[in-house]
Amino acid sequence: MLKLAAVSLQIATNTVLQDISFSVQQGEFIGIIGPNGAGKTSLLRVIQRALLPSAGQIWLHGKPLANYHNSELARTVAVVCQGALPLFALTVEQVASMGLLPHKRWFEKVSSHDRAVVSRALATVGLGDKALCQVDKLSGGELQRVFIARALVQQSHLLLLDEPTNHLDVKYQHQILQLVRNLAVPVLACLHDLNLAARYCDKLLLLANGRQIMFGSVQQVLQSEVLEQVFDVPCQVSTDNCYGTLQVSFMPTALTERAVF
Repeated sequence: MLKLAAVSLQIATNTVLQDISFSVQQGEFIGIIGPNGAGKTSLLRVIQRALLPSAGQIWLHGKPLANYHNSELARTVAVVCQGALPLFALTVEQVASMGLLPHKRWFEKVSSHDRAVVSRALATVGLGDKALCQVDKLSGGELQRVFIARALVQQSHLLLLDEPTNHLDVKYQHQILQLVRNLAVPVLACLHDLNLAARYCDKLLLLANGRQIMFGSVQQVLQSEVLEQVFDVPCQVSTDNCYGTLQVSFMPTALTERAVF
């Protein structure tokens, strides 16, 4: 339902992305991984059309992304950005209801059907009992769930997540990814933790310096030799005996000199 062919992004004289080609099928959870500065967030911004590619083509549901009207794209693609700030004085229900905006005309009232959509979304993310709570009183994990609920209310066909577990405790990292994994929409997520990516993603896109290194299954992409080259750190990939998923361990060599602070 989403396809990129030889997509590149040039900003001034800086090549941010070069020749990115992959596709996302219905129901797939695709993880975008790579070191800092690899182009992960820039790629998401190109897909949501916040940045325009300098070359290549993107299709969404077989239609060129460039041919979508802004309102149509807003109904089709939902985005949850990293580091989203609490919206003070607003309730959980009010923030989730913002997902209705792409579907409403100016000054159109919220209907009983709209309220039911919001209620279902909050129930899906486990916040049905906190609809009237102010969002600035929530934990980090709860706040992320509110923004995912807003994306569900938007009723989009594609969900883009930029580091959805960044700065969350381990419990909430798994909680958020389990929730996203069970949604009935394709997901494209930038992930920093390779072990979380290995456990929850169907496929991985590995980037480095704006280039596509590999795209494929978790087993195809998470190879120690490849990861060592990309991250420049000795790496070992093994199989977790409890869950049967791959486990990535980086083993930095000892410093040859004492650090001076």
